[in-house]
Amino acid sequence: MQELIVNILLGVVIIAAAGILIFIGSRKDGMTKKQRVMMIRIMITAAVLLVLQFVSAEIFDTLDKYLFASAGRWIRFACYLADYFIIGYDILKKALKGIKNGQVFDENFLMAIATIGAMALAIYENGDYLEAIAVMLFYQIGEWFQGYAVGKSRKNISSLMDIRPDYANVEINGKLEQVDPTRSR
Repeated sequence: MQELIVNILLGVVIIAAAGILIFIGSRKDGMTKKQRVMMIRIMITAAVLLVLQFVSAEIFDTLDKYLFASAGRWIRFACYLADYFIIGYDILKKALKGIKNGQVFDENFLMAIATIGAMALAIYENGDYLEAIAVMLFYQIGEWFQGYAVGKSRKNISSLMDIRPDYANVEINGKLEQVDPTRSR
């Protein structure tokens, strides 16, 4: 049942990402290039994760006969790791930059530690890498929506600033004066 829910959720992410790319990405005031690239990365990660959900561990284990002992396990890990880097390389990069700059406990560092820890547990325990990638995927989805909302807010504030008057007529002590609203008194 859990696997079905995960597969449905990944399908919804793929469809929603494609819809956002088509409808919002095609508008003149839609997305920035960075937002478009991130949405494509989200869609690719969800699609690869969905495909990996349908490829069972036993299929990878059959590679042991043809290559070397536990080759299937390592190839499966490499597939999940590639998917992890598609969605999370910028977070890992920001975390390393934060460590270098002395800002260790920011959200990028904490997300990197959480997902790397989940990957390490998956290697040690049972090889279920889905949680680590899903956490990073949904974090990036949240970051995308936050960035999109902030961008829209900035555009709206800029458009409001464009309609402000260049001067205002103010009556002070019965005398009419012209005042520049951008200057403070």
